[in-house]
Amino acid sequence: MKPIGLGLAVALIVAALVPAAVISAPKTLPAISAEARKKGMTDAPTIAAAAGVTCKVTDARFVGKSVDAKTKIPTGFYEVDCDAGPGFLLSAPLGGKPAAFTCIEANSPQPDGKPAAVPCLLPGNADPKADLIPLIAKAAVICTPEAARGIGQTSTNTFLEVSCVGGYGYVLQAGAPANLSSPVSANDCLGFDQAGGNIKCSIHDPASRLAVIDTYAKAANNGCAVKDKRFVGMTVGGTSYFETACQDGKGYMLKVDNAQLTGAIPCERATVILGGCELSAAKEAETAQAGLYTKLSKAAGFNCDVAKYAPFPSPPGKDVVELACSNRPDGAVVIFGGPNDKSDVYDCARAPMVGYRCSFSKPTFEAVTADLKTLGKTTCTVSNVRVIGKSEKGTTYLETACSDGLKGYIVEYGAKLAPLTAIGCAFTKDCRLPGNT
Repeated sequence: MKPIGLGLAVALIVAALVPAAVISAPKTLPAISAEARKKGMTDAPTIAAAAGVTCKVTDARFVGKSVDAKTKIPTGFYEVDCDAGPGFLLSAPLGGKPAAFTCIEANSPQPDGKPAAVPCLLPGNADPKADLIPLIAKAAVICTPEAARGIGQTSTNTFLEVSCVGGYGYVLQAGAPANLSSPVSANDCLGFDQAGGNIKCSIHDPASRLAVIDTYAKAANNGCAVKDKRFVGMTVGGTSYFETACQDGKGYMLKVDNAQLTGAIPCERATVILGGCELSAAKEAETAQAGLYTKLSKAAGFNCDVAKYAPFPSPPGKDVVELACSNRPDGAVVIFGGPNDKSDVYDCARAPMVGYRCSFSKPTFEAVTADLKTLGKTTCTVSNVRVIGKSEKGTTYLETACSDGLKGYIVEYGAKLAPLTAIGCAFTKDCRLPGNT
């Protein structure tokens, strides 16, 4: 399971907002004159397009003009409201490329804490955080924004912090400008709290963000009285994981999708999730669990002293686990049933036929070789396999290659991977493995 990398984002140099430092902040916000609006609608759509803004401008105003004391180059400033997504403040230097900053950035306080120098004033930009909702939706996270601020820009990205109703928050990474047409991603603020970079969340403190874990722990309803907690990480698919250590010594990895708890995995079964648990006595629990799987696997007819294990998502009443063994090179995927159910063992070569793939052990092919022998194909020692797929009647086809380099077979398997038929690759065009074509 791969975590999303925050290192790139936090290593970027975030640009200061130019408009905030160019025009002095007025003591009172001015009314928008008809002349400013007329000039805005005349000039701003073209300037916005040149700055890379892709929305349709529905309202605009001319903000003002300043002249650089050194270069004597004049720069005009405009505010635009878009038909969808955020509004923008435009900076248009004479003879230079215009720049665009979202109204979230324009409205953010200056670095010295003073109010924004050039805030957005158009009616359509009155609630800039609400205009972020389409960007949030494109980032595939659920968040009702309660507050937002601009972090800064690079030449290619805009970084915005959004705090959500419920206590959690995200850093949105959009294009520069932050158009709805550009890719948008969202990373949990808790990840930036732990990272040593120049992008941080500051609307709320880390402790208040971490308090959301208590809500997820309560939703888990597993009897855990939380003693300690931490944010573990966020996967590239957008799933967040949190660890809770309990007063009774147990621990859980909480799986959260779109701010909703979707799973609570005991720490002894969470070893492959973003490095596993760190707060509870997980190692002792893992050792005990490995001993239990050793006992259960031997009862199922698979003699394995379990050295490592990894659970798969399991159907109700089942426990699907990959086992690596210290007493043999070949691992297996075992589907453990209830007390009165028979467990099913699938060696790593054939496990993909039932939807699982080993990651700890390389497949060995003795079982497939034995399957061929039961079908009368006694000359092939299997050296490689490839799952072809299922037939309309539900049987599964597996291509085999032979160690002697001669053409292999396609084996048809029925329920519980019982071998049914075998056809030589010399008689079919469906073989793909080296030596079979």
